[in-house]
Amino acid sequence: MSTENKNGFLILDFGSQVTMLIARRLRELGYYSEIKAYNESLENIKKFNPDGIILSGGPNSVYDENSPKRDVNELLEIAPVLGICYGMQLIAHQLGGKVEKGTTREYGLTEIQWSSAVHTELSMTWPTQHKIWMSHGDVVTQIPTGSRELLKTDKHIAGFVADKFMGLQYHPEVSHSEYGKEFLNFFASWCKAQPSWKHEQVLTAATKYVINTVGPEDHVLCALSGGVDSSVVATLLTKVLGPERVHCVFVNNGLLRYKEFENVMSAYKGIGLNVIGIDAEETFLDALAGKTDPEAKRKTIGELFIKVFEHTINKQLVLYKDKIKFLAQGTLYPDVIESVSSLGGSVTIKSHHNVGGLPEKMNLKLVEPVRNLFKDEVRRLGYDLGLAEGFISRHPFPGPGLGIRIIGEVTKEKLEIMKKADHIFIEALKREGLYHNIWQAFCVLLPVQTVGVQGDGRTYESVLALRAVTSVDGMTADWFDFESRFLRKVSNEITNQVRGINRVVYDITSKPPATIEWE
Repeated sequence: MSTENKNGFLILDFGSQVTMLIARRLRELGYYSEIKAYNESLENIKKFNPDGIILSGGPNSVYDENSPKRDVNELLEIAPVLGICYGMQLIAHQLGGKVEKGTTREYGLTEIQWSSAVHTELSMTWPTQHKIWMSHGDVVTQIPTGSRELLKTDKHIAGFVADKFMGLQYHPEVSHSEYGKEFLNFFASWCKAQPSWKHEQVLTAATKYVINTVGPEDHVLCALSGGVDSSVVATLLTKVLGPERVHCVFVNNGLLRYKEFENVMSAYKGIGLNVIGIDAEETFLDALAGKTDPEAKRKTIGELFIKVFEHTINKQLVLYKDKIKFLAQGTLYPDVIESVSSLGGSVTIKSHHNVGGLPEKMNLKLVEPVRNLFKDEVRRLGYDLGLAEGFISRHPFPGPGLGIRIIGEVTKEKLEIMKKADHIFIEALKREGLYHNIWQAFCVLLPVQTVGVQGDGRTYESVLALRAVTSVDGMTADWFDFESRFLRKVSNEITNQVRGINRVVYDITSKPPATIEWE
């Protein structure tokens, strides 16, 4: 095993939805990292010459015949190995331990207890007892030969350590695991790695990507949503290529928030973007009529966006038609990993309207400068670009907009109800100084009607759910713990001011097991 020219950490993906977070956390700590498929060739791994190798989690069971596997011993000849969740179970399964189907599953926040003796011996600095994030059904019932138990929960073994490998059942990479970054920093030091990766390289890499992707004479059509991601992409492209080569399009699909189209168009022009506003509300609502399945709604919205962009090129931008070669999108890594199977075969959660390529007839290529970044990284990139605080600090808003926050069929009447209710909720958060303490907040209109009493009369109207979560990157999230006074006040305001709603509920489900958006 060579001790020279080490290149950081190699993460082998076995299909976890949060594999990219491992690389994220290591980059934040200053260590370069790359993700490769679990079956990356041994030759390529040796060429990379990593400081350490990390085996990710995944949805499979190591004892199943068709589950993804690779020889752990051959990896140990190259560098120290850390197994996380499925990765830990794979190490145990191959090196003399035992993995079995658990009688109970562990999901979400769980209390762990580190072995005091090992904790002291390895000079670990965090408390021996704290909360972490679990997501598993199988359990290690016997640790590998020659290893020592490192930690446990009240139900199961949760970690082990040997001279050249470690295993953790929990996910230190997710933001809700206490001292997770401290552990990953410890593992990096254990591998004798030297930090050399800096955040400033993200802007440099994004700029180089644009220059190397878009030809010197090519023009770009940039799809804007009003959110952080597309605004950062548009600003980056405009700074790198110039406003005359970047044609931004902001579509009013009727699924935007209260007065969103007018306000955002004004803001975009204020920051110097070359932007065209397209009013296509009727087109989108007509196409969504009768559709209730969330995937059908998402795909309909995505397909219509493409048609609107095509029409814009052929009409408003006809003078540049032959020069426009690319469509730019603010696709993020969470969009990608929830839409398509990852390198290790993760399960598709839901499709995203801006993931999956473009139809051949559009004759455009995609340029996605932030495709491998997370929301907080994009925000930092926005600050580096000098983007206004008003854009950077906005809560995430999905591309399909309110179309996936109205459960069931989308109608103009329901949209009016949603826009009014959502506006009341968001304005209340701002008024109470809570908006910037929350990652994302919104309303969901349910296809459920209940009996109520308003004005001494019986009503039979809709239920509205409030959702507010805390997160760092959107890959995991927990519900925001409002004071009851705030919830009572917002509920009263909505039921008093929005005709069509007579009941308000609050969603207190974390991610996982739920996603942030309901659809």
